[in-house]
Amino acid sequence: VLQKWVNREISNFDYLIQLNTMAGRTYNDLAQYPVFPWILRDYTSEELDLNNPAVFRDLSKPIGVVNEKNAKTVKEKYENFEDPLGIIDKFHYGTHYSNAAGVMHYLIRVEPFTTLHIQLQSGRFDCADRQFHSIPATWQALMDNPNDVKELIPEFFYFPEFLENQNGFNLGQLQISKEVVNDVILPKWAHSPEDFIYKHRKALESEYVSAHLHEWIDLIFGYKQRGPAAVEALNVFYYCTYEGAVDLDALTDEKERKALEGMINNFGQTPCQL
Repeated sequence: VLQKWVNREISNFDYLIQLNTMAGRTYNDLAQYPVFPWILRDYTSEELDLNNPAVFRDLSKPIGVVNEKNAKTVKEKYENFEDPLGIIDKFHYGTHYSNAAGVMHYLIRVEPFTTLHIQLQSGRFDCADRQFHSIPATWQALMDNPNDVKELIPEFFYFPEFLENQNGFNLGQLQISKEVVNDVILPKWAHSPEDFIYKHRKALESEYVSAHLHEWIDLIFGYKQRGPAAVEALNVFYYCTYEGAVDLDALTDEKERKALEGMINNFGQTPCQL
């Protein structure tokens, strides 16, 4: 697969899907859903210029520190963390770039994710301000908040329907502006959900991304996923998210086991290292 990708026999999209599959990710498990990168950082221009490197996100950095000013906070958190019991290793992020709630967050407008979201929120929609209502606002939140590290899901590159409230769900209204949450607000350069998907997919297959995608792959699936390289890259997540970090079969206490399983399921899981 690597050879095919290098020879440009398969697209960047296909390559990412294959890597996700090999790393144990699947559409059938929300806790291990395929993970895709944010690839753009320009969500405000009238036109999207894919020949300009400045419109792309820096793929060599974890999403939590793409904004330089978050890097200091993240570093300090890691250096100052001490577990008195010695169980929990130091980490940069107490959240994860891929988890079940994040998948439901993005796909809230389409079933079965709508129902799953409602079940997760004890029988109702989450408050409107916390919902996925705007792509530019979602990106801005990532830039402002080092605790929000959600990457994307594959649907952002082929499935325009998830951006439209075709089922007419009542998703509430935003507290300050009183704006009703309906279809997802798109970047200015996208004239419709289809146009967004078309341009976003084009961006994924662009020359810039082809030349830098391996840097992101190293962080998510490769050598910068754990160990000293991960520490240096500011890419260490909570210990439970790594494969093999917890031996569930060795836990004799049923309650403790259930609690840990629940945590791993809801918290997010780092893909198997390839």
